[in-house]
Order: sequence, then structure tokens, then C-alpha cells
Amino acid sequence: MRLNDEKKWGVYAKLLLGIVLCTVLTITISSTILFIYFDRIALQQDYKSDLRDLTQTSREVIHMTDSAQSLTFQLYRNMNITKLMFYPEPSIYDSIAAMNELTNYLSSMPYIESIYVYNPDSKYVYIAADSGQNGLLTKQELSDKGILDLLEHYREYTPFTPIPRTYKSNDESGTKSVYTYLCYDGIGRRETLNSAIIVNISVSWINKEMADGNQGQGRSFIIDNRGELLSGDDLSPVPFTAEGEKILRSITDNGVEGYSLSRIDGRKYLVSYTKPDALDWRYVRVTPYELVTRNIRGIRTTTILITLAILAAGILVSWLLSRKLYVPYGLIASRMQTLETANRNNVYTLRQHLLRELVMGNEPINLKSLRAKLSHMNISFEFQKPYRLVLLRIDQFQQFSSLRGADLKAYRYAMMNIASELGMKFYSVETIEMEEDTILLLFGDSDTLDMEDETALMLLLRQIQQAIREHLHIEISMTYSALEQQVLHLKALYNQVISASGHRFFHGLGAVIKAQEVVRPDSKAYVFPVDKEKRMVDALMAGKTEEAVVCVKAIMEGTKAYPIGAVQSAIARLTLTLNNVLYTFHKNRLIDADSVPVLVTSAVEELETMEEVNVAFQTAIEYLQGLVLEKRSTKQEDLIRRINAIVDEKYCDPNLSLNAIAYELDLTPSHLGRIYKQMTLETLVDVINRTRVEKSAELLNRTHEPVSEIAEKTGFTNTSYFYRMFKKYYGLTPNDYRKNLM
Repeated sequence: MRLNDEKKWGVYAKLLLGIVLCTVLTITISSTILFIYFDRIALQQDYKSDLRDLTQTSREVIHMTDSAQSLTFQLYRNMNITKLMFYPEPSIYDSIAAMNELTNYLSSMPYIESIYVYNPDSKYVYIAADSGQNGLLTKQELSDKGILDLLEHYREYTPFTPIPRTYKSNDESGTKSVYTYLCYDGIGRRETLNSAIIVNISVSWINKEMADGNQGQGRSFIIDNRGELLSGDDLSPVPFTAEGEKILRSITDNGVEGYSLSRIDGRKYLVSYTKPDALDWRYVRVTPYELVTRNIRGIRTTTILITLAILAAGILVSWLLSRKLYVPYGLIASRMQTLETANRNNVYTLRQHLLRELVMGNEPINLKSLRAKLSHMNISFEFQKPYRLVLLRIDQFQQFSSLRGADLKAYRYAMMNIASELGMKFYSVETIEMEEDTILLLFGDSDTLDMEDETALMLLLRQIQQAIREHLHIEISMTYSALEQQVLHLKALYNQVISASGHRFFHGLGAVIKAQEVVRPDSKAYVFPVDKEKRMVDALMAGKTEEAVVCVKAIMEGTKAYPIGAVQSAIARLTLTLNNVLYTFHKNRLIDADSVPVLVTSAVEELETMEEVNVAFQTAIEYLQGLVLEKRSTKQEDLIRRINAIVDEKYCDPNLSLNAIAYELDLTPSHLGRIYKQMTLETLVDVINRTRVEKSAELLNRTHEPVSEIAEKTGFTNTSYFYRMFKKYYGLTPNDYRKNLM
């Protein structure tokens, strides 16, 4: 059983649905709290992981700093290497021995990228490296130009403090990122650099933890002791944006480790940073926030899906249980509803029947019994007060019925409701279903509006038309009666509006007709205009279509001053006349035998306006003339074919002429010549001569007969005339024509 009524949903459904909604709400609130809590835990865990990796990197840098410091001390104590630092031009043996010592140190410490020995008084820079430039290189040959700039400004750097930088190893192999440790001797009056040892340690050895972190979620950066921000991957300087500058300032101003959630370039990030280490360096890691909370968001999505599943299951269970619990009540409610509907329909049917019989005069008029019947049917309309009838007719009803005939009853009921709702604002209203295309309204006095105010009535009727057009897409015509206040005159009043509604034929679709203006009880009897009918027939016989149409319109226009029955009579008479003309044309073989025998096929009831009738008759007349013209054209074409056949067959006959062919076809020469020229644009004499000349040309080509004999064979009796005609068509004499063929 379907539960369409709201009462059948009941208390049980509301109770079960309330429980489901409370459960879903509880899960949603608790899930939201847990999501916020887990989000904070995820941030803390990710921060601790970042801090651990960054702190380990800091320790590696400090450890490498100690190793570099120890190495440089050893190099300064090495006798062979000191010769490179203090002798402007050491011997070749000292140079080789010192380079071997440097190579040994380099081999024992794999994390060292290269070692430079610098003597400002020497033209060489001594380099020991695993790859790239190696050996004794002049300053011009040295590809690492940055080290020369660094040595020139050595006072800007603290000894044994790592200097992150990137340099070009040689011309082919790109760049290298290293931590450079500078140990120099600047003692003396000149306060210039006396010697220096540079140790370059590979970034990959120190930033191992940072690289592992970068492969995971975010990017790592270094803030050195000079406040510069460097990439943790290749130690390249990172350009600042306005947002980055603000974040960097907040980190450097804060001397402790920590983290923050910051928005950079419109994207949210987790920024973790360490406190300054022994080198006054700080390490920073930036991780996209969505990567940090990826797992948490997965939990949130799962929770939402579970909540929706619980909600859907709860609604389904509530619906099923409510159906089961409400089956007994549903049966009772359905029976009660059925009884109410049947009773309401029965009362409506009885009301309509009583009012319809009363209007049509089939109900006995006894004021006392009638008042009792009306009261029993709950009809409060008072026929002793002034009232009028308004008849609504659906325009183009045949077309409407074919398209929406199945719902006609519903449309009529809707029209009655619209008219009743609008009319009851001013009148006491009753609506009655009459014929299929008509509805009758009773407008009674309700002390709201003066019943004699026809201006207000017209405005109301136009409002009803507009409302039905907008809501139902139906066009209607309306006819209203004069005022009456006697129930005994109800039938006569109804007949009056029925008769007047037929004048929609003259007023057009959508008209509002005043019955007493169009119904003329003292009008003369209609007499069909036979003279106009005769002129129409004569015009049809003469093929004058426009004149025939004008006659039809004049005949129909003449019915305006008479009752609507005159219109029906005129239409029937014109239909019969047109079909008689059609029969006459058929009898005289002016049209084909299989032509349509009836021209005006539309029923009179389907032609609702004069314009429609005129169009129907004009279409019939044009169709009739089209049949005649078609037959006439076919007949003339057959005549032309017969004439051409005679010419082709008898061209050699000297007596063949226009008169001979006309005699053979039983036609006058002038008529035959005129038809032939109209159809071919040539005279028959020219066609005969051209045919004879063409045949003679064929004989000149195929035979050696004399020209005079050929002229005679092709129907020419005069040789000189033959020569003249031949030269007219070919531009040559027959003899010259034959010579050219040879």
C-alpha cells in the first residue's frame, strides 16, 4: 500500500526518524571534535619529525666544522704543505710531495669534496679534488672564481664557520654545492692575507637528513648566520616574497624552536624551525598542510560516508516500519477517503444535474419545491434577485479535442474554478457544465457591485479570459445575457446566449458578445443572393479565380444582418454550387476523371469564423482552377506532339501546310497556329520548312542525287525557294554544302 497521505506517516515514523537524526547528529559532532583533535596531533607529530631531522642536520654541520678545523690544523703543521703556502715558487719536488699529502688527506676523508691551498705570492692555486679541476692552476685557469672573491673579502667571514655556496667545477660538468671552511693567516703589519687553506665539504654528506625529509613531504631551508635564506637541496639563495619575508622575520625574531601554520602564495603550509645552533644557523622545513592532514582527511571522509549510510539506512528502516505499523490505519483512512470522494462526487453530480435541468427548462418550476431542492444541494443562488448568464465557449474546439480530448473533463473543471474564483469577488456565482465546448456561469447580485455596470462586467470577463489563457493555454469566447430576475425566464435567457454565441463567426475568436445586441427577433428572412452566385459561377467557368473569391466573400458578408442560421444556409448553398461546377468540369473533360469529387470537406461546425470559411472556399476555388489548368496544359502538350508527328511523317508531301494539319485535327488554322506558337515559340510554317531542309541536308550527305531531285523528295515544289530556305538555315547553298562535305 502506498503512503501518499501525510497522516499515514504518523507518530512512529517521526519517532524513528528523530532517533536516526539524533544518532547522525551525535556522530557528526563527535567526529568533528575528534577531527580537530587528531589534526592537532598530526601537526605535533609532523613538527617533531621535522625538528628531529633538522636538529640532526645541525649536528652534522657542527661535527663537520670540527673535522674541518682539525684537518686545517694538520695541514698547517705539515712541512711539505707549508712550503706551498709560504714559498712563492717551491721546487717541483716540494710541490709533488705536498700534492701527494693533500691527495692522501682527501682519500682518507670521503666527505671532503676538495682542498685548496692558497698563497697570494704564488701564481698558482693548489687543488686536490675527486673530480673537476685538480693540480696546479693559475688564477685565470681556475673555474671556481667565487673562492677568489671570498678570499678577497675574507674579513667578512668567521674562520671555521661553514660558508654555504655553489661553484662551477669546470667548463663541462655543471655546478657543485658545498660547505666551504676557510682557514687563513692574516697576521702582519699589512693585515693582508698571507696564506689560506680552503676545505670544501659536499652538501650531500651534511644535508643527508634534510634530503630524506624533502623526498617525503616538504622542502628544507637554511638561515645562515648572516640571515640569508638558502635552499636545503643545493644551497642556492631563495628569493623572498612579501609573505616569505614576513614569515622569515617572525622566525629570526623568535629565538626558540617551534612551528606555525602560514599561508604562502595562497596555499597553507606547516613551517617547522629549529633554534639557533652553535654556528648561529637555523634550519626550516615547509610542508603543505594537506599532506600533513592527508590521513586525517581520509578518516573524515570515511566518517561522513558512514554517517550518510546510517542516515539512509535509518530513513529506510523508518519508512518500512511505518508502513508495517500503519497498515491497519491506512486501510481505514483509505476507505474513509474513498467514501468522502464518492460522496463529494455524487453531490457535485447532483448539483450539476439540477442546475442543468433548470437552465434547459426540464425541471418543473415550483418556487417552494425549487427553493427546497436548491437548499438541499447547498446552492445559495437567488433567482429572485437580478442575475445574468455568461456562456464560455472553447475556441477551435475540434483541434483542442483532438490534442487534449482525454483531459477535457479536467480542463473544463479547471475553467469553472478559475471563473468562479474571479467572479465571486463581485457576484454570487454558480458554474454549470453544458455541452462539451461550453460552460455556463450564473452571475447573481451580491451587493458588492452594481449588476447594471457592464463596464465592470467586461473587465471581469477579460480577466477570466486572460487567466484561462495563462494557466490552461486555452482560448475562449464569451457571451453574456441581459439582466433578469425571474427563474421562469431562465430557459429563454439561455437560448438567447446560445444563439448569440454563434455570432463568434462574425466577431472572431476570443470575442466577448453582448447577446441583446446580436439577437434580432424581428429580423427579415434571409434570401440567398442568386445573382452573386451566378457571377461566381461565370467567373469560375472563365478561369477568373480572384473574381470568384470576391463573390464568395460578398455572399458571406451579406449574412451579417441575419441570424446565425443564415450563415449555415449560405455555406451549404455555396458548397453545393462549387461541387456542381466541379461536376460540370468533369463532364466536359476539363479535369481528369480521378479528381476529388468534393471540394469543401470541412463540416460547418468546424468553421468557427468568417475568415475560416472564406479561406476554405478560396482554397477550394484555387484547387478547382488548378485541376483545370493542369488538364489544359496536358491536353495542349498532347496536341503539340501530334502536330510534330504529322510533320515528321508527311514533310515530303508538297501539300503539307498549316491548313492541311488543322483540317486533319479538326481545328481552325488560326486556333491551331496560336496554340502551337504559345507552346513552342515557333510558327508551324517555320517548323515545316526547317524539317524539310534538315532532311534534304541528310540526302545531300548520303547520296549523289541532283539537288533538284532532293528538293522534290523533301516537299519543295520550287527549286529557287528551296535554295533560299537552305541558305537561311545553313548559310550555304546546297551545292556549296555538298562540296564542303567532300
